[in-house]
Amino acid sequence: MNPASITVWIGAALIVIDIAVRITALIVVPRNRKPQTATAWLLAIFLLPYIGILLYLFIGSTKLPKKRRQRQQAINQYILETTDGIEFVRTEPPWPDWLGPIVEMNRTLGAMPMVGGNRAALFSGYEESLQAMTDAVNSAERYVHAEFYIMNLDKTSAPFFDALQAAHERGVTVRVLLDHIASWRYPGYRRTIKRLKRSGVQWQLMLPVQPLRGKYQRPDLRNHRKLLVIDGDLAFTGSQNIIDASYNKRSNKRRGLQWKDLMVRFEGPIVAGIDALFVTDWYSETDELLIRETESARAVESAVPMDCQVVPSGPGFDGENNLRLFNSLLYSAQERIIITSPYFVPDDSMLYAITSAAQRGLDVQLFASEIGDQPMVYHAQRSYYEELLRSGVRIFLYQAPTVLHSKHFTIDDEVAVVGSSNMDMRSFTLNLEISVMVRSDQFVKQLRQIEDDYRSRSTEVLLDDWLRRPFRTQVLDNVARLTAGLQ
Repeated sequence: MNPASITVWIGAALIVIDIAVRITALIVVPRNRKPQTATAWLLAIFLLPYIGILLYLFIGSTKLPKKRRQRQQAINQYILETTDGIEFVRTEPPWPDWLGPIVEMNRTLGAMPMVGGNRAALFSGYEESLQAMTDAVNSAERYVHAEFYIMNLDKTSAPFFDALQAAHERGVTVRVLLDHIASWRYPGYRRTIKRLKRSGVQWQLMLPVQPLRGKYQRPDLRNHRKLLVIDGDLAFTGSQNIIDASYNKRSNKRRGLQWKDLMVRFEGPIVAGIDALFVTDWYSETDELLIRETESARAVESAVPMDCQVVPSGPGFDGENNLRLFNSLLYSAQERIIITSPYFVPDDSMLYAITSAAQRGLDVQLFASEIGDQPMVYHAQRSYYEELLRSGVRIFLYQAPTVLHSKHFTIDDEVAVVGSSNMDMRSFTLNLEISVMVRSDQFVKQLRQIEDDYRSRSTEVLLDDWLRRPFRTQVLDNVARLTAGLQ
């Protein structure tokens, strides 16, 4: 066969492969996938077939390994038994009529009940919250469970690591979980691991990507939870990682970036629910199913009753638990919705829920950052602003160089959600998250004060000004929005 014939045969084979890839993609990609996500993947495969299919094979599946999913199913039975405190819930007025079905939905999806008899304190100062967590570890008598997306030993976080070691040395059981890829990306990772080893505490990487050790899954499926449990009596959760407020990157320091977070300290029966998530993740990573170490839940004294429900979410669950919770609350709101999310990239269902709320006359406000640390996400979220503004949503951008990293929202004056989850497709689909729904007008009032502080340090976006932004920026925003759909 002459070279010309070989060239023809190779060309024909490539054409056949190309057609086969496209037909197969049309059948496989949309299966059990949102139209928005399926469209993004099909565009990538059709425009760049070879690159697109390789990307799809590499990161196309949002499922954790089968063994991990089986562990999640096994541990759900444990979670179902974590119901102490349900008898403390007060459902008499002013319990909103719409809240009961949402509580039941959360119970069905994530196994956790709503429990009453709780108390909470909010920490919106970065060093203040880190000091509060360090003090809590120093007070531990039986055990410490620390689970954070990012843990990094530096001058700011050193006292926390010191407290973990001191607790271990005085006989307290200390267990630590940190996300592998997230922590590895920041300077000082090796130093952090050496410190954990030297301190003697029990520790484990979450979702490690170590193929040579037989540990591998889609690398951008991450455990994004942040939680700390002390003796079963006290728990922290929210948006803050254990790292300096600059995140120690040279580019961040050069730009003067400082993260602003919100952490909540809980007491009461809700602590057992938060600890159940740690037990879940520890079991998933170590095969060790911890015997429940907490005593029977005890209601704490509080002038104002506080009912709370933990809502776990992530690829270990069949449904997008956090997205379903958020959308249900958005459609239930009667007066006011205030959202704080550093990375706001909603799917179509959430975008409709938010814009519909504004169009039916509710006061809807969104707090985000004027400056971004992740260029693609920064531009993707900006692509939604015009539609939000036209519907009547007020947008406030926290002034640079602070990155407003807090994650919470309030519904009317009755219900709030705090935790680790952003309002973006990554948090809905790819990340393991923790959210806590709180029914307490006093708690909402305290969050309102924090939101008022955000507003005083923010610039409101006006539609006319937004429409005049450079054409090049508009293009970048829309390209980033399309890319964000590849989940």
